Amino acid sequence: MLSSALRRIAKEELSHRVLSDGGVADRPQGKFRIDATAWAIITLSALNESPALIDRCRARLRSEQGDDGRIWVSRDNPDTFWPTALTVLAWQDSSACMDAQKRAVKFLLDTTGVHYSSRFSEVAGHDPGLKGWPWVANTHSWVEPTVLGVMALTAAGYGRHERVQEALRMIEDRQLPHGGWNYGNTFVFGRELRPMPESTGTALTGLAGHVDAGMVARSLDYLQGEINSMRTPVSLGWGLLGLAAWGQSPTNGLMLVERCLANQSRYGEYDTSSFCLLVLGGLAAEPERGRQLWFVPDAHQSGPVVQ
Repeated sequence: MLSSALRRIAKEELSHRVLSDGGVADRPQGKFRIDATAWAIITLSALNESPALIDRCRARLRSEQGDDGRIWVSRDNPDTFWPTALTVLAWQDSSACMDAQKRAVKFLLDTTGVHYSSRFSEVAGHDPGLKGWPWVANTHSWVEPTVLGVMALTAAGYGRHERVQEALRMIEDRQLPHGGWNYGNTFVFGRELRPMPESTGTALTGLAGHVDAGMVARSLDYLQGEINSMRTPVSLGWGLLGLAAWGQSPTNGLMLVERCLANQSRYGEYDTSSFCLLVLGGLAAEPERGRQLWFVPDAHQSGPVVQ
């Protein structure tokens, strides 16, 4: 399991990054950032940190919500609404945030990327008509924001909603023939692109509970083959999450997390979102936790469906 020393380090590090107004800094002595705050809430919740501290951070996110339910990276750039899904996860199981979460869920259900007719698949390789979610408004849907949308809506009880079902088909469509995912392309002018560990781990996390293992078998094999060589917190964090979601955590997961944390002495302290992903990956790799973590949800749960 994740050692008590690492748990203590994670709690202390994140607590030190919480600002006086409840927001969380993007890095030590840094500035408030919404996605860093959301990831910190998710991680502190998984670590069973003080509810009062978590509630303060959640309240700070509520103050950033737009009138239509979106949460943005910056108020000056309202089109950067991809953190909305993260915030839905951060507000999960909070009675004080229930109304705010409902408005964020409605925004996700009503929002999609820009999509094209199937004739563009001759160039892009994937079906550009399948709807997921984009990073910013008026752009195409890509793997990671779509996975976050699926995870958020599933956790909120909308795993069977038609928007989620189409987003799942989009993620499946972007899987590379030889296994794995990248940011969201498969072929370009007939040439198969290469997978990326972080994108593969992200996609596997989002698909868990929604599809059969046979559909992702090659991708799981690819990730298992890459996990020991991962040195960055984002790749390793998502890699461990993706494997844990399918019950395939490596036996040396804790050692990999410790090695990655030690790299900070050489490269500097990780930004908050990256640090959180690494900690979450370590927690998910614990045999007694795994898919018990609510941010790696069971997508077959029943829940409300809004048409």
